[in-house]
Amino acid sequence: MKFTVTAGHGGRDPGAVAADGTTEAAIVTELRDIVAGKLRGLGHAVRTDGGLLTNLPLVHALTLVPGADLAIELHCNASESRAARGVEVVSLHAQVEQARTIARKIAHVLETPVRGAGGWIDQRQSARGRLGFVRLGGLVVECFFLSNPEELAKYEARKWRVATSIVEAITGGGAA
Repeated sequence: MKFTVTAGHGGRDPGAVAADGTTEAAIVTELRDIVAGKLRGLGHAVRTDGGLLTNLPLVHALTLVPGADLAIELHCNASESRAARGVEVVSLHAQVEQARTIARKIAHVLETPVRGAGGWIDQRQSARGRLGFVRLGGLVVECFFLSNPEELAKYEARKWRVATSIVEAITGGGAA
C-alpha cells in the first residue's frame, strides 16, 4: 500500500506546548518517523512531510494526500484543563470505521478513553472547523492530551507501542 504519514504543525509552528516545554511538533515528528519506519519495514511505500526529525509546513503535507491509499496526520490535543484526556480521529464520514480503529488501538496502549463517537470526530463537528488535510481524504489523529502531564508521561514511556498500534490499525495486521 501507499501511505502518507505527516506530523502536525511544522516549519516554525510548534503546536501545543506542554508545561515542561515539550512541543507538539517535536513529539509528532518523532512519532511520524517511527510509524513511517515500521510501515517501510513491512514493505509499504511511505511519503512523509520531511526527512528524519524534520517537519515541513502544513502546506507541504497537503500535497501528499492525493495518491495515497491512506493518509494520516499526527497531532496531540491540548486543553485549558490539565485533566483532559483521550484519543480522537477527525475524518470524513466515509472513514469512520478506520478512524475508530486507530483511536481504539492508541487508547488501549495509553489506557485512556476514546473521545467523540467511539473515537471518531466528524470534521463538520470539529472545534477546529473544516481541515484541509481531512477535506482531501486524510485522517487527523489526536493521539493524546499534551496538556495532561500523566498522558504525556504515558506516551513517552510507550511511544514505540503507540506507533505499533497505529501501524496495526492502518494495515489491518502486525507491525514491524
